[in-house]
Amino acid sequence: MGRAIVMDNDRLFPSDPAQRQIARRLYGEVKDLPIISPHGHTDPRWYADDVPFSNPTDLFLVPDHYLFRMLYSRGVPLEKLGIPREDQGPVETDPRKIWRLFAEHYHLFRGTPSRMWLEHVFYFLFGIDRRLDPANADEIYDRLAAALPRPEFRPRALYDRFNIEALATTDSPLDSLEHHRKIVSSGWKGKVVPAFRPDPVVDPEFPGFAKNVARLGEITGEDTAVWEGYLSALAARRWFFKEMGCTSTDHGHPSAMTADLDISACRALFAKALQGELDTREAELFRGQMLTEMVRMSLDDGLVIQIHPGAFRNHNETLFRRFGRDKGADIPLRTDYTRALKPMLDRFGNEPGLTVVLFTLDETAYSRELAPLAGHYPILRLGPPWWYFDSPEGMMRFKRLVVETAGFYNTVGFNDDTRAFLSIPARHDMARRIDCAFLAELVGRHQLDEDEAAEVAVDLAYRLAKEAYKF
Repeated sequence: MGRAIVMDNDRLFPSDPAQRQIARRLYGEVKDLPIISPHGHTDPRWYADDVPFSNPTDLFLVPDHYLFRMLYSRGVPLEKLGIPREDQGPVETDPRKIWRLFAEHYHLFRGTPSRMWLEHVFYFLFGIDRRLDPANADEIYDRLAAALPRPEFRPRALYDRFNIEALATTDSPLDSLEHHRKIVSSGWKGKVVPAFRPDPVVDPEFPGFAKNVARLGEITGEDTAVWEGYLSALAARRWFFKEMGCTSTDHGHPSAMTADLDISACRALFAKALQGELDTREAELFRGQMLTEMVRMSLDDGLVIQIHPGAFRNHNETLFRRFGRDKGADIPLRTDYTRALKPMLDRFGNEPGLTVVLFTLDETAYSRELAPLAGHYPILRLGPPWWYFDSPEGMMRFKRLVVETAGFYNTVGFNDDTRAFLSIPARHDMARRIDCAFLAELVGRHQLDEDEAAEVAVDLAYRLAKEAYKF
């Protein structure tokens, strides 16, 4: 039958009895608040078509690189997990067989947030109170498979059940947003909006960059062979996204570098980019200029800028060639912010009404650079711990290193940044518990009164994200 899943009411709370009592009271103020999910990677098609999820493997495992990167690290080939190959070569197609393989390796996730999220979903959403193992893999698979076709497990019903107030997807500027159109025209009350992710047309090292830019011109009717037409096309797509409910842009650059070049230099750099003639330094300079251009455009359309730098993407070249992008091989890099952002901040750092949200995969930058920057420049806010650090310890380290300098109100609360739709409530619950644990410490040390802590807890769980992302 497997060992019992234990969901202790005090999980992630302080072990000190007095602080634990405070954390319980604070958690009571936030546990049932609506979820604001302003940045994520769920598929808008789910909410547009509202069809049942196909099977447990395709829902839980295949889209979740948190899971299959761990399995790959322990010698499980991605082909055996059903991950599609770029060359259309053979991969395992039996979802039950893949699930059994997952169950055989479930012990690898001990101590990880992935394990906590999964078991939260199993326990609270499906009523499964036994830990996955090889002996019960088929039983749990069958229970999940039997539940998924039911109306209450369709995407829109789950959105409502999860108490989601607003959710953003992440979308290419070349996307027609047809699924978002369908959501709006359906009359469904759920708020699912796009976010503008222009990497395919602003990163000259992105595969097919020149073709993507030409396609951008076709969509907008602008001459994207020249710098001015290129910028006009990007501005037009941003306005189109905004008309479809978009409130933010998102930029996954290798670094936080910004630039503020004169127009002749921009024209020359862009021309070389279209010809594929930029060297590594010039490609970085072009991306830096485009970050500054994106912030400039926000003066007109009001979109919030999100910068997600510091990942060496697709680090495993063999895996990249075989399976393509986003297969769990993105590795953090040391990231500079103080010098990198200065050209943009010199131009826009004091502008009223602009918001630039900074994320990092370099925790050493928290107290050295990010908190002092956000604690000074009016346009800067700090995004929550991201990717490898959206974990209990990662969230707690962030609070300890940031709050003393930048305070709570130069952050934007929490976002889940996930492809795993069913894990959204689990991720927000984890964040709310860690917030309450941290606040309980401050109350216990008499750094904060409990009435203030209760207000901050609500702000972190709900208000800050809603206000920052203009929902």
